[in-house]
Amino acid sequence: MLIGEYTHTIDDKNRISLPSKFRKEIGKKLIISRGLDRCLFLYPTEEWKKEISGKLSTLTTGQADVRGFSRFMLAGAVEAEVDSIGRILIPDFLREFAGLKGEVVFAGVNNRVEIWQEKRWIEYKREIEKQADLLAEKLGGTGAF
Repeated sequence: MLIGEYTHTIDDKNRISLPSKFRKEIGKKLIISRGLDRCLFLYPTEEWKKEISGKLSTLTTGQADVRGFSRFMLAGAVEAEVDSIGRILIPDFLREFAGLKGEVVFAGVNNRVEIWQEKRWIEYKREIEKQADLLAEKLGGTGAF
């Protein structure tokens, strides 16, 4: 399970050190993709195949929103490897999409890690914290919480 929050610095060559806790669970190969809310999603390769690629491949391409979301997720994804000192390379187009520079936050979210520009993460987290009780109440009706 991928949980926790860690702040690291992205260097001028678009490399960032993956938190050691996540390295153990993710392994040497992973998938980095555009995420929702202007962050990046980072998945262990097998989880990506099962949860994202696998599920999207079962949907019909006859619906425009399915095609659009599939393109957003799949065309915006890259395979990456963790180097010998624990860093990953973030391609320019993904760094620009998420606005990554300087300090970034890794947030473990169960089966994936999200990578956020630090200021955007702080703002997002502040808004979600204000809504936590309401969100829990809504999710309570689904049996999820």
